[in-house]
Amino acid sequence: MAPILELRGITKRFPGVLANDHIDLTLEKGEIHALLGENGAGKSTLMNILYGLYAPDEGEIFVNGQKIVVTSPRDAIAAGVGMVHQHFMLIPVFTVTENVMLGDESVRFGGLLNRRSSAARIREISEQYRLEVDPGSYVKDLPVGVQQRVEIIKLLYREADILILDEPTAVLTPQEVDELFTIMRSLVDHGKSIIFITHKLREVLEFADRITVIRGGQVVGSALPQEADQNSLAAMMVGRAVDLHVDKQPANPQEIVLKVEDIVVLDEINQVMVKDVSFDVRAGEIFGVAGVQGNGQTELVKALTGLSHPVSGEITLLGQDISHASPRTITELGSAHIPEDRQKDGLVLTAPIADNLVLNTYYLEPFAKGAIIQMDAVIKTADLIVANFDVRTPSSLIPVGSLSGGNQQKVIVGREFSRPIKFLVASQPTRGLDVGSIEYIHNRLIEKRDDGCAVLLVSTELDEIMELSDRIAVMYRGQTIAIVDAKDVTKEQVGLLMAGVVSEKIAA
Repeated sequence: MAPILELRGITKRFPGVLANDHIDLTLEKGEIHALLGENGAGKSTLMNILYGLYAPDEGEIFVNGQKIVVTSPRDAIAAGVGMVHQHFMLIPVFTVTENVMLGDESVRFGGLLNRRSSAARIREISEQYRLEVDPGSYVKDLPVGVQQRVEIIKLLYREADILILDEPTAVLTPQEVDELFTIMRSLVDHGKSIIFITHKLREVLEFADRITVIRGGQVVGSALPQEADQNSLAAMMVGRAVDLHVDKQPANPQEIVLKVEDIVVLDEINQVMVKDVSFDVRAGEIFGVAGVQGNGQTELVKALTGLSHPVSGEITLLGQDISHASPRTITELGSAHIPEDRQKDGLVLTAPIADNLVLNTYYLEPFAKGAIIQMDAVIKTADLIVANFDVRTPSSLIPVGSLSGGNQQKVIVGREFSRPIKFLVASQPTRGLDVGSIEYIHNRLIEKRDDGCAVLLVSTELDEIMELSDRIAVMYRGQTIAIVDAKDVTKEQVGLLMAGVVSEKIAA
């Protein structure tokens, strides 16, 4: 019997990049097939070709043994292929039913939308696949995990047999991850077939039926979960052995560097996103902030770095009130910032790498004499940082926007770590990085801590929070619902806190 899906010799070139190099891949009916690889390896490009978002330069696609030509998502859906993107394609002010119907509307006599029949079909799908979604709910009111179920229902509503899930666990709590994989098992039990794209080794070993590893646009290996482990998969992804365990000694916290007292922070449309939050961060410790994306972490970081200001409360850094200080003032006090959104808040994409590496020091010696920039000094420093932080580029003079996302992140980390600092805000510091670079940055964060720097780590990756943090604050709906010693809690307990569940043991 032919596989339900077969890709043969898929090749895709972009200017200066061979993103997919004659990739062969099969998916069997009723299989969960994990596509594993570092960021930029070509996984998403391959799936975007399958879904009709990109056209391949070479290669063929077969569904149930029949060759198909996919020039758009409509062609893919017609062939039974659906895709849930990492960033959901939902309209928040629409109901579940309206989102699911969109583009495939059922109408009654007179041209009116037949919401009732669509809602009934959604309930039927929800019950059949254990998706538990209310068709009448507004998407903006749903937790992230339930929004993801809506995306899956959209595919099932269109009778997709092959489901592509792109980094499906990136914004989920551990409990929601377990629920997702229960749903995925239910889907394959009903005859569906799934490809899920990920870089998380534990998940593929726990949940996949088969694993294919892509590196540098090529398939470099495949494995069955029972025959592999995290170290062997990491080595396949990166091309060398990787130490996945963070080796650190107990913290030796000293004086308070940052003190946050009862701050309230609004977002861009004046909604309260941080509510009466208080904590402190000491020299020589990593203070982790855990939480599902969207629970106020972004707004908290902006207030700490001068990108916005609290409407009440006080923030002090090294004894100085910075509640309404500018980013430059905060930087000059010895603060560094790895921003969550590297392209919006961390880089000038059209400027050369070298210029980006001195964005916060360009006006100081040796980079400036009066109003004149000393380009020789800028380039010399940039070339050193590029080498030390393994930024993959032919030159420090090319635009930073031409780099991959992972290399853009390395530019920011290199810039912030290459000057004396006393306080570091690291927001999603390893987002978009391969396991080798994650290993490197984790070790550097520990080094900063051990050198006496106060580190505030914000991450949606719970493994990262648990591995690196000495103390952990959990944010839920804008509040810190618990601050705990990392050694006193389990990953499961922190996961429950991320979902707003506070046990008496932790609360005590």
